[in-house]
Amino acid sequence: MRLRALEPFGVEIRGVQVADVSPSRADDVLDVVCRGRVAVFRDQRADDAGFEHFLQSLGEMMFTEGETPVPDTPSLNIVTNQNRTRPPRSVFHTDTSYVARPPAFTALRAIEVPSSGGQTLFSDQITVLDALPTDVRDCLSGRTIRHAYTAPGLAEVATWHPALRRHPVTGEHALYLSTPERCASLSGEEDAHRGARMIRALYARSIRPRALYAHTWRPGDIVIWDDRSTLHRADHSNVVGARTFHRGMVRGEVPIAA
Repeated sequence: MRLRALEPFGVEIRGVQVADVSPSRADDVLDVVCRGRVAVFRDQRADDAGFEHFLQSLGEMMFTEGETPVPDTPSLNIVTNQNRTRPPRSVFHTDTSYVARPPAFTALRAIEVPSSGGQTLFSDQITVLDALPTDVRDCLSGRTIRHAYTAPGLAEVATWHPALRRHPVTGEHALYLSTPERCASLSGEEDAHRGARMIRALYARSIRPRALYAHTWRPGDIVIWDDRSTLHRADHSNVVGARTFHRGMVRGEVPIAA
């Protein structure tokens, strides 16, 4: 396994076909993903079965209710800009954070890559936290954010998670939040509007363009990222052609407060 650093963060893993990763080798890959935040595998030959096998080697898989499963591989779901009644929309978020044990990792396998556009953008929430003023970090210490999601026809799903999260592998601390639309409230704030303003301000700091890794997709790409220390979004502007992926998620632990 050979590693090439990406800018401003992330790592490209070379010399590895994910479908061939053994259980013992999976621990090495997991460590690289945890420390690199985002890991890119190029020129992969894995089909859905091989992709699923790789993710299962990293832990228990999970599925988000309401997503469209991949035929014959229902642990995976389809992400596409095709056959939609309205254009796709994406904002920076961390996946399925409104459950008690959110995903540790999300991965995408490229099925159709557009001829131009369609990058996936990532922010490093460990670096974001490190850059916050000391008084802001102190203010957030010990506080929690209520992550919530409601969809038509479904009951609200919500849970509280620490605003400052300790990574179980590296011990590093990250700012843990999602899009303000899914961050319903901040503990310790009697004034809900003040709490909402603080969440929006923290979110704005998280997604500054100069601090983002922008992944340009190629056929054969598989990208996996650590949901505990990153935010991500798809850039749907100026996309030419089909943009289709198969997505899998690996369940994480109950978030640990920093």
